[in-house]
Amino acid sequence: MKTIRTTNHSTGNIPDTEVIKRILDGEKELFEILLRRYNQTLYRVIRSYIQSENDVEDVMQNAYIKAFQKLVQFRGDATFSTWLIRIGINEALQHIRKNKRNPGANGHDEDLTKILQLPETDKMNPEKHMIKHEIQLLVEKAIDRLPEKYRIIFMLHEVEGAKNSEIANCLNLSDSNVKVRLHRAKNLLKEEFYKLSSEAPVFEFGNSRCDRIVYNVMNNIQ
Repeated sequence: MKTIRTTNHSTGNIPDTEVIKRILDGEKELFEILLRRYNQTLYRVIRSYIQSENDVEDVMQNAYIKAFQKLVQFRGDATFSTWLIRIGINEALQHIRKNKRNPGANGHDEDLTKILQLPETDKMNPEKHMIKHEIQLLVEKAIDRLPEKYRIIFMLHEVEGAKNSEIANCLNLSDSNVKVRLHRAKNLLKEEFYKLSSEAPVFEFGNSRCDRIVYNVMNNIQ
């Protein structure tokens, strides 16, 4: 199969509808464009329901396969991303139903990664990288604690930048219902941040900072 190098959300100037038309006309290799264009979005949607990284990838693959098999049914009444998100949500919910008999299947003990992308810079020293990583984990842990119906809306709106009308279309909700749930999600998230921050010591002076002060002082008094 011919490989097409693309990037998320910004693959060339070919509209989704044109890509889909060409796929249905026989250029199946062009499906890779849609995969790379919407991988991040689909990951974040499914990750809102499932926390096991391995399971998320399995569900993503199933969703893409289902989308490919049903591509001929895509009529363009909604955007392709909305159509794909609906498939992803359905696959995620099916996975959850299948695994209800095994409570450990979607455990919380895995590392939480790649939900929010914090700014990267080559000038970061190891200590700043560690702080950035800790902040990212704190944010992800707080989002994970949100109830599912609020978590998916927060992810779509605040992380993916989807409009309320798009979210309403994806989840079959009214615009007003989306607004209410988004407001509630933000308030709950504030509460979770407070709980998480109160559980951990702050303004500690340790590790490399402590070692550095000790080293500098001892060098100056000898």
